[in-house]
Amino acid sequence: MKPAVLIIDMLKETLEGGHRGDMFRMAREIVPAINELTAFARNRAVPVVFAMDSFLRGDFIFQGRMKEHSIRGTRGAEVTDLLDRGEGDWYVPKRRFSAFFKTDLDQILRLLGADTVFLTGIATHICVLSTAFDALSNDFAVRIVEDCCAASSAEIHRSILENYRGTPLYPLFKISTLGESLGEIRLAGEEP
Repeated sequence: MKPAVLIIDMLKETLEGGHRGDMFRMAREIVPAINELTAFARNRAVPVVFAMDSFLRGDFIFQGRMKEHSIRGTRGAEVTDLLDRGEGDWYVPKRRFSAFFKTDLDQILRLLGADTVFLTGIATHICVLSTAFDALSNDFAVRIVEDCCAASSAEIHRSILENYRGTPLYPLFKISTLGESLGEIRLAGEEP
């Protein structure tokens, strides 16, 4: 296994913008776990990639109930200062839910030699899951790190993860805890 850690949509506007509600509270609560995972990864030369919403003003995506947010070029579309960052980290602006859709993520991961992605961030039921399926469609194994993700409610988060815990795609697609993820990354570093 050649892992990479991907942090999805943990942005200043979302985590530092005074938003209320379960997802924003849960997003702030997972920051220490994501920082633990990324520190562990960086210490083992495992790539860390930040995928960031980067919408245009008046974007199609805002024609529904979603309010304009994470506008490209604004402070709100930057990675939150609550997360630790490293000198060799990668940054991928994204226009839609999946971090693969119309981005360079596939090329970046292949350049880095990655074959497995550990997914973290928000929202479990939208951007994390969309990225998981696109990762599989691009021939990357997937680990959704359950205690490093947040959804619009704890029930939705649990429900989504339970739906995919027993998928026939196992072991290509797994739901993992932070501890299990650290163990897999450790073992990957010991492989010849």
